Amino acid sequence: MLFEGPLSKWTNVIQGWQYRFFVLDPTQGMLIYYTSKENMVKGERRGVVLLRGAYLGIDSEDDSTFTIRCHGKTFHFQARDAEERQKWISNLEEAISLNSINTVCVFADKLSVSSTSLFERKIAEADAYLQLLIDQVNALEQKSEQEQDNKEQESCKRVVTSAKRLIEAVKYSIVSLQLAKVHMDPHSDVRSDVDYQAVLSHMNIHKDTILHGNEASSHTAHSTARGGLMEENEGDRTSIGSLDYRTAVKTVRKNFPVSSYSSSDDDDFYDADEAMDTPTISPSPTTDNLQQTETINKQNNNVLSKTTDKSTLLLQNVESNTIDKGKMNENQIDGTNRASNSQIPFEIYEAAYEEEPEEELAPIDGTIISHLISQARISMDLTKITLPTFILERRSFLEMLADFLAHPDQFVNVTDYHTPRDRFIQVVKWYLSAFHAGRKSAVPKKPYNPILGETFQCYYDIGSSANSTASKNTKLAKDGPVPWSSDDNVTFIAEQTSHHPPIASFYAECPAKHIQIDGCLWTKSKFLGLSVAVHMIGDATLTLLEHDERYVMTFPSAYGRSILGVPWFEMGGKVTIDCEKTGYSANIEFLTKPFYNGKKHQITGSLHGPDKKEFCKIDGEWNGIMYAKYSDTKISDIFFDTKSTPVIKKNVRPIAEQSEFESRCLWKDVTYYLKSKQLDKATESKLFLEQRQREGAKERAEKSIKWQTKYFVESGEQKWSYENKLNKRLK
Repeated sequence: MLFEGPLSKWTNVIQGWQYRFFVLDPTQGMLIYYTSKENMVKGERRGVVLLRGAYLGIDSEDDSTFTIRCHGKTFHFQARDAEERQKWISNLEEAISLNSINTVCVFADKLSVSSTSLFERKIAEADAYLQLLIDQVNALEQKSEQEQDNKEQESCKRVVTSAKRLIEAVKYSIVSLQLAKVHMDPHSDVRSDVDYQAVLSHMNIHKDTILHGNEASSHTAHSTARGGLMEENEGDRTSIGSLDYRTAVKTVRKNFPVSSYSSSDDDDFYDADEAMDTPTISPSPTTDNLQQTETINKQNNNVLSKTTDKSTLLLQNVESNTIDKGKMNENQIDGTNRASNSQIPFEIYEAAYEEEPEEELAPIDGTIISHLISQARISMDLTKITLPTFILERRSFLEMLADFLAHPDQFVNVTDYHTPRDRFIQVVKWYLSAFHAGRKSAVPKKPYNPILGETFQCYYDIGSSANSTASKNTKLAKDGPVPWSSDDNVTFIAEQTSHHPPIASFYAECPAKHIQIDGCLWTKSKFLGLSVAVHMIGDATLTLLEHDERYVMTFPSAYGRSILGVPWFEMGGKVTIDCEKTGYSANIEFLTKPFYNGKKHQITGSLHGPDKKEFCKIDGEWNGIMYAKYSDTKISDIFFDTKSTPVIKKNVRPIAEQSEFESRCLWKDVTYYLKSKQLDKATESKLFLEQRQREGAKERAEKSIKWQTKYFVESGEQKWSYENKLNKRLK
C-alpha cells in the first residue's frame, strides 16, 4: 500500500530544507520524491531512495527529523512534528523489512533447509511438461504441413502459433524460477546484468520493441523485469542472442534504478554525505554482503592481535605455558576460581586490567552491525539485543563510575573556598572535568553490565605531605568505604543494588576535607537506527559537611554514532547543578554534532546566583579546553583544560585479595581473554556469569527471598544510600 505526503529534505548547496512531495512504494522498495504534488501526477521525479539494505536513523534530541542511509549516502528529512515523523518511520520500517537482504536470507535459509529438493523437482517437472508440449506442437506443425484442406491447415497454423507463444511464456517462467532459486542462495555471486541476460536469452522478443525507446519498448522491458508475459509478432521474430540486451536493461532501470539518486549529476541539490562513513553496504541486489561476514571477523581479529605492549607478551607466554601443561578444561567456565583451575597467576589478571589507552578497532563493516540491528526497531531498548564480545571495554560499569573522580584534587578543593559563589564555581569545574577521563578510546565501547551484588572499591592519593597528620590518620577511613586507605585519600565504593532496573549505587568521600558524594545511576539504551543512545537515569548529591551545602547534579546521555562506518562517541543533553541552601544553579548543555558542519564535543552553560541572574557563561569542549566568561569582568578565561591537567590514577586492591564479587575478581576471566584476543573464551566466561545470575534470581523468586545488599541501604523508590556515610561517622 502506497504512503505519501510532504516532507522537507536537506540540501547541501543551499544548506537548508526544501519542500518535497514523497511517495513510499513498499512493494518496489522505493521512496520517490517530487518537487510538488503536481509534478508527482505528471510523473516528473526529482529523486529516488532505494530501501533495500537501507537504515533509518533518528536523533533523540530532535523529535521531527530522521535520516535514511543507503549506498554510501545519508538523506536527511524533516516531518511536521513528532507524530508525523513516527508515521513515516513506521511505514519506512515495514518497507525496509519487506525489501531487506535479511528478509531474503531468512527465506533462503528456510528454502535451503526444507524445500530445496522439492523446489528443484518442481522445476524439473515443469521442464519435462514443457518438452512434452514442444513435441506435441512440432507434431501438430508437421501434420498441418501435410494437411490438404486449406481451411484445416489454417486452423492448425493458428493453434501452432498460439502454442509457440505459450511455449515461450513457459520457458520464461522456468528461467524465472531458476533465477529465483539463485537469488535466494545467500552465497550466490550472480550480478543483475547476468540475471537479465539469462532471462532475455531464453526468450524471443521483437527487435524493434527492445531497440526503440517508444511506449511499447518501455512496456515490454517493464514486463520482462516484473515477470509479465510477452507477445511477439510471428512474422518478424529474432533471437535475443543477436541483440544488445543491455539496451533493454537500461530501459528497465529507468523505472527501477539500482541505486538511490537525486535528480541529475548537474543538479544543484545534493544530499548530505557522512565523510567518516567510508565503509558502505554494497548496492547490489544480491546477498554479497553476507558473504563478507567471515572475512570481516577475521580482519577484526587480526587488528585485535596487533599489540606490542609488554603485558600482552607476558599474557602470550603464560598462555603458551598453560597450553603446554594441557590441564585447562576449556569446557568448564568457572568465573569464581579460574586461577586455581587454569594455572593463570594473579599478576597476569592484573596485567589485563592495565589502564593503557586501548587499541582502536578498524572500521567495522556494515554486514556485522546490520545483522545486529536487524533485530531492532527504532527506539527499541537494546537490553534485548545480544552484542558481540569484541565491543566490550575491559572494565565494569561500576569501575567506570569511579573515573568520575579522576581529578580528585578538583573534588576536594571545593572545601578550600570561603564564599558560596566560589564553592559553587569549583563544584561546576570539578563536574565538567570528570567526563573526559571516562573515555579511553575515541571508538565507543561498552563496559560490562554489573552483576547483582557486584562491588568495586578504590582510593585516590591526592599527594598530601608524608609528615601531615591527615596522611597518617586512619581513624575515619578504617570504618569507611575503603578501610585500607587514610583520611586524606579520596575513597570510592559502588555496588550493583538492583538488577531490574540495573541500578548502580555509589559513594565517595574525603574524611580530612569533610566532603562526600553519593548517588544512584542506571542506563537505558535506545537504538536510533544509525546510532545508539545511552541515557543516564538518576542523580548524585555532593555534600559539604562543614557548610551543610548539598549540590544535586544530573548527567548527560552518551551516543555511539556512525555504527555502520567508523564508530565514534559523543555526549548530549541538558544537565543541571543546584544548591538549594545557597540558591546557586547551573544549566549546562552537551551539544551533539549537527549533521552538517559543526564541531564535536561542544558544551555551553550558564551559572546563576540566588537572584536568578546569570553571572558566568561557559563554553568549549568537554574533552578539551573549556572557557568561562564572567559578567562582572567581561573577560573569557580558561575554566579547565583537560589536555594539560594530569589524571590521577586510582588505587585498587590486588585481585588476589579481593572477594568473589568484587568487580576485577568477578570479571577477571572475561578481561584476561579480551586482552589476549581469545574472544570465544571471553564470551563463554561472560555467559557463565550472566547465567549464574539468572539462576540465582529464579531460585530467590521460587523461595520468595528478597535480595540483600551489602554496603548500601534502601532510602527511597529505586534509591540506595551508603550505610556508613562520613556525616554519620563524624557524629
